[in-house]
Amino acid sequence: LPGPAEDYQILISRIPLKNNHSFILCFLSGTVYLDHAGATLFPQSQLTSFTNDLMENVYGNPHSQNISSKLTHETVEHVRYRILAHFHTSSEDYSVIFTAGSTAALKLVAEAFPWVSPGPECSGSRFCYLTDSHTSVVGMRKVTTAMNVTSIPVRPEDMRLAERRAAAASDPDCQLPHLFCYPAQSNFSGTRYPLSWIGEVKAGRMCPVSVPGKWFVLLDAASYVSTSPLDLSVHQADFVPLSFYKLFGFPTGLGALLVNNRVAPLLRKTYFGGGTAAAYLAGEDFYIPRSSVAERFEDGTISFLDVIALKHGFDALERLTGGMENIKQHTFTLAQYTYTALSALRYPDGAPVVRIYSDSEFSSPEEQGPIINFNVLDHSGNIIGYSQVDKMASLYNIHVRTGCFCNTGACQRHLGISDEMVKKHLQAGHVCGDDVDLIDGQPTGSVRISFGYMSTVEDAQAFLRFIIAMQLHQSDGQPLPQTMPAEAGAPSESEAQDAIPAIMDGCSSSPQEDAPIASGVCSDLPSTVGAADLHSPLPMTTGTQHTPLERAAGVLDGGLGPYVITNLYLYPIKSCAAFEVTTWPLGNQGLLYDRSWMVVNHNGVCLSQKQEPRLCLIQPFIDLQQKVMVLKAKGMEPIEVPLEEDGEQAQIYQSKVCADRVNTYNCGEKISSWLSRFFGRPCQLIKQSSKFQRSAKKQGKDQPAGTTASLSLVNEAQYLLINRSSVLELQQQLNASDENGKEELFPMKDLISRFRANIITNGTRAFEEEKWDEISIGSLRFQVSGPCHRCQMICIDQQTGQRNQNVFQKLSERRERKVNFGVYLMHMSLDLSSPRFLSVGSQVCPVLKENDVIS
Repeated sequence: LPGPAEDYQILISRIPLKNNHSFILCFLSGTVYLDHAGATLFPQSQLTSFTNDLMENVYGNPHSQNISSKLTHETVEHVRYRILAHFHTSSEDYSVIFTAGSTAALKLVAEAFPWVSPGPECSGSRFCYLTDSHTSVVGMRKVTTAMNVTSIPVRPEDMRLAERRAAAASDPDCQLPHLFCYPAQSNFSGTRYPLSWIGEVKAGRMCPVSVPGKWFVLLDAASYVSTSPLDLSVHQADFVPLSFYKLFGFPTGLGALLVNNRVAPLLRKTYFGGGTAAAYLAGEDFYIPRSSVAERFEDGTISFLDVIALKHGFDALERLTGGMENIKQHTFTLAQYTYTALSALRYPDGAPVVRIYSDSEFSSPEEQGPIINFNVLDHSGNIIGYSQVDKMASLYNIHVRTGCFCNTGACQRHLGISDEMVKKHLQAGHVCGDDVDLIDGQPTGSVRISFGYMSTVEDAQAFLRFIIAMQLHQSDGQPLPQTMPAEAGAPSESEAQDAIPAIMDGCSSSPQEDAPIASGVCSDLPSTVGAADLHSPLPMTTGTQHTPLERAAGVLDGGLGPYVITNLYLYPIKSCAAFEVTTWPLGNQGLLYDRSWMVVNHNGVCLSQKQEPRLCLIQPFIDLQQKVMVLKAKGMEPIEVPLEEDGEQAQIYQSKVCADRVNTYNCGEKISSWLSRFFGRPCQLIKQSSKFQRSAKKQGKDQPAGTTASLSLVNEAQYLLINRSSVLELQQQLNASDENGKEELFPMKDLISRFRANIITNGTRAFEEEKWDEISIGSLRFQVSGPCHRCQMICIDQQTGQRNQNVFQKLSERRERKVNFGVYLMHMSLDLSSPRFLSVGSQVCPVLKENDVIS
């Protein structure tokens, strides 16, 4: 944990940390993780204890009768008791049914609840759910609809009104079953709904809707129990679904349904799986279920090793924190502190920096959980899209959650999104989980931060400094509060304002940068190669040799046309350094060998500079005559890789690039060892198979019928073009923010390299390329397929691997939060029957889009 242990104990409001040295989240160095409501993190000691358990014991299938199987069965039963004890109840009152998660538990209830369909003399059951519910709760209505049962959404304000007025006495003889579902804690805003509703609804003193019958209550506790105690001996819900990764971080894919034993006999079941039958016949419809609730509903072999892991999760949680009450106070204090400081942030004119979506003032952990949901505002009060904020946060290594958080009801209520707007957003192409954050200036979602038991005040302060740096353009103001009173809770709003005095003066300071790359790793390698090195058939001039940039400057000065190619780059290995050329042949996927290779980790997942910035320090050189690619990096011996695979020996593997399946082959152990030494972790180099065609998603103009354009390992299109005038405008903005004015922080060539384009042209106006519909370069025609939406990779200096957040932020400000830079190009009717080349100095002839003019 960051900071000395004694300071940490003060900040966490009396949580007695024990064996603090074992609680090291080894991958968290420099990371601020604020998505504990999505999935919390796990301590190293928990994993160590679990793996030691597996090494020391043999756990067999619990459905067998041998010694190892009996050990598994007894351990699993012990874990069931441990779960019930954690919720202050016992097997006398509740049964634990293990499921694949809370969603599976909810589905089980929907399918097994004793619904009664309406008939001539019966109005039928009702399924009511709070609109501030997770998608998985709302989805239960599809099951009830199939049974002709009426589903009724209930707004939180209607339940609060029902709470204040006594319900009319219901007919005690009517046992028509109804189900009411609500969350103990909103996963959207952190609002905590009264647990007293359980008893009131079950007793008939408070009804979601006025109908005769008997009400049962499902308490969605998945979000709530991750940071708060739940006493089921007091609040006896009929059904309580859980997901254990919310509580322990590990294991994932395991949950449970806690069923009140008084209700269990009412549940119905159709399908039966292995382990659930006391007896059955294969030849006739004869089946007798097992007697216990758990055995009857746990179809097949449960994930018994994951269940055993829960024991070590409980041990670690209790050993490190002292219990859920301590966690509740600690996480709420952090949220209260952050909420107070965030609410106090103001622009120089007094306008708020954020809009917080909450039903409380964060005054009590009984009403509010450790979740803060908000959107960032610009100085005019317009909302900045959540995708934009997420990208900026990642530059500071801050992990947040964005979108609607699988809770459309709460999202609509807090953001003012009508049902019609949701449908309109869908028609505009927005779906749940994408990065379409603004439509017609209106938000489609928001940003959420949430705290867990291992969160610290340093995490909260790092987040607040990020918001200040992003919106108020400060990175070095006076420090935020370093401690929180153990008894008094968070500072008052005035104290929070005093703690951030620099936010009002509008001054700026130099942008923050990450720590430098490890010593011994830098890039001082040449990045240009003359056309002679390519063995091109084109004639070359003699005399003094100039770099491509110098030659391009000469072309511009010579006035050969309004638009010419000034630079050509290809990127043989995805995310590695550029290979600059003056003339280069074309293939059917773009520039020959552009993004034909990629580096993958030990799991076969593609690495990019977002995860591994040092990729840019690997410099590839291609020798077409020798048919090899040479890789160079500081401190490493050069290594050669063949340009083409050995068709007979190459073993094909399936990989993924931007959700597309691609066939690749491994380039061998020699290059894998070279990369692994450089990065200090297992890596491999793979190449797209020449026999595999990855089809472009967009159909190009003039594309022959029945054919699709082919892509290499690029993200979206065959080529990327940028305009020097656009880069120049960004450069002027960036250099103007340099207070001392003595040093050019962003040379033109360095800025160009950040955008990793293939074709660089001169231009007359910034961003005019976005008005082009197509371009011609000699006999070659290219369709402009759209703008390139930029991510945080543009903040990485391609010479050093270091980050500078200012680039992304300035571009975002200039483009009015649409972080577009450059345009994608696709071939139009490319004929490769004879060699085709692109060359520096070639004239570029654009065709404007219809109704567009360049003024």
